Order: sequence, then structure tokens, then C-alpha cells
Amino acid sequence: MQLSRSFTQPISQLSQQFNTIVMALAGAERIFDVMDEPPEKDEGYVTLVNAREENGRLTETKERTGLWAWKHPHHDGTVTYTKLTGHVELRGVDFGYNEEKLVLHDITLEADPGQKVAFVGATGAGKTTITNLINRFYDIADGKIRYDGININKIKKPDLRRSLGIVLQDTNLFTGTVGENIRYGKLDATQEEIEAAAKLANADGFIRRLPQGYDTVLSGDGGSLSQGQRQLLAIARAAVADPPVMVLDEATSSIDTRTERLVQRGMDGLMKGRTVFVIAHRLSTVQNSDSILVLELGRIIERGSHRQLIAQKGKYYQLYTGAFELE
Repeated sequence: MQLSRSFTQPISQLSQQFNTIVMALAGAERIFDVMDEPPEKDEGYVTLVNAREENGRLTETKERTGLWAWKHPHHDGTVTYTKLTGHVELRGVDFGYNEEKLVLHDITLEADPGQKVAFVGATGAGKTTITNLINRFYDIADGKIRYDGININKIKKPDLRRSLGIVLQDTNLFTGTVGENIRYGKLDATQEEIEAAAKLANADGFIRRLPQGYDTVLSGDGGSLSQGQRQLLAIARAAVADPPVMVLDEATSSIDTRTERLVQRGMDGLMKGRTVFVIAHRLSTVQNSDSILVLELGRIIERGSHRQLIAQKGKYYQLYTGAFELE
């Protein structure tokens, strides 16, 4: 099934399946690729639910509370709930697109809730592949990936992806108002939630300067907007979904340095309090990361903070000093 990038079907009439995909991918280019793929096998049984916490105990609720939990049914009929915090762990992960050739080797990393982890390296080093494994766009050949201590193979794919947001360098906008384009991140979002997300993304200012503000109609993939403005809308779209884990994949590589500062402030707002995986060509965007992983030919060859890696004078040092002057 092919989905046109310019359509006028009311958002409220979109199917639940498309709702799930859009929520998970937050406007990413890969929406169209996923829609064309054959149905995925999904043996997961852990689901994501709204929850309340009373006296240290989590209980499920139908109301949106801002607190999410993993609902884990067991063979004996009992059910346990685990608070969604955004703790992601990979242990000894190998992966290949076919059985003959691995493209990732023994990948081990841990991202604590609220941490920013950056991947750097040449094209083809395996940076984006790692984030695709966390989303379960592909399954690993060996090793373990755990999300809040749960093997991700046990989590239903739509629920897993609903907890993850993605912002890419290529932003896809649709025919409709600015507000509707932001609402693709959460189809039942109120106007207040849309505007709050835009403010968080540093997009509210330029939106209000448009002819009809949030009601301004966009067409032609938002061609009337600058690349930076389109990217800010993508960030707002991700923000309204309010995912605990974010993937920023080359999110500023296609805009100029001046515009990058504006977009970076929007991303800083989006990243606050979330577990974030960042992939960037510009090393200036990852200097404040809690951990930087340097990949080469599918292996992590260095890891540490910006300061630690500069002091090591290894591959990261070479990449950094090749593009920037040290202060």
C-alpha cells in the first residue's frame, strides 16, 4: 500500500495501525517504508499502559496520567507493572542483515534514564543500525536488548515504538494546518497540548508570525517554510507525543550553522528529562553528551565524555580536530 505525502483525509479517520506507526516514528521518513513492508511477526505480550502510583504501587488506569508502565502478564495468571523510565541496555549484541555477514559486533552500552548518549563515526559504521534495533525494525542475531529491564522481544512492537520518538534530518509535512501537522505526533492532542509542544520545541514564535498562525495551511511538504522551520515542526511533533526515549538521527546535518543554533535550542527542550540517543555529523552537537560512543566497522572502538575522548587523542580526537579548532 502506497501512501501519498500530500493528502487531505481527516486525521480522525486514520486507522489505528497508522496512528500507532505515526506515534512511534513522529514524522520520520521511514513511515512510508514501514507502510510498504509485509506484516511483521510479533510474539510480544508486554504492553504499555497508563498508570497511577499510590503508596509505592502502580495501578493501571484508562486515563492519561503522564505516567506509563509496562504491563507484564505471567503464566500463573498474575500481572506485574514496571514503571517506564527509559533505561536502555544492550549486551553483546551482534547483527547482520543476512546470516552471512554481520554489520554490528559485540555492541554493549547502557543509557540510564535522562542520559544523552551520542554515536559518532563514518557513514556505514553502524550508528543508525543500533537505533533501528532498539525500535525492533530488525531483530538481533545474538546478545540482549533490555528496556527497563525487560527483554524487548517480550514487548509488543507497537507499544515499544509508542514509547520512542524519532527526529530525522528529512522532515515530512502533510497537506493541512500547522496545528494538524504537529498533532500527527498524538492524534488526540488538544490545542493547548499542541501549543505547549511548539513552545518546548522553540517553534511557537515563528508559527504565530505565519498568516493564520496555527491554522495556516501547508502544502507541498511545507515548501513555503525554511528547512529550519520544518525541522522545528518535526521537533514539536515529537514533543507532543511526549515519549520517554528520543532518537535524534542527523537532525541538524542539513541546515546551516546559524539555523542550527535555533533548532538546537528546540532539541535541548525536547531532550530534557528524557533518555536520548543522538547521531550527528557535526561533533559540536554532541559535546554535552553524557557518553559518546565512537563506532568503526560495526564496533565500538572508544567511549567516554567529550573531555575524556579528547584527552585520549584517539579516533574521536582525530575526527574532532579535523573539523574544528580546539579552544
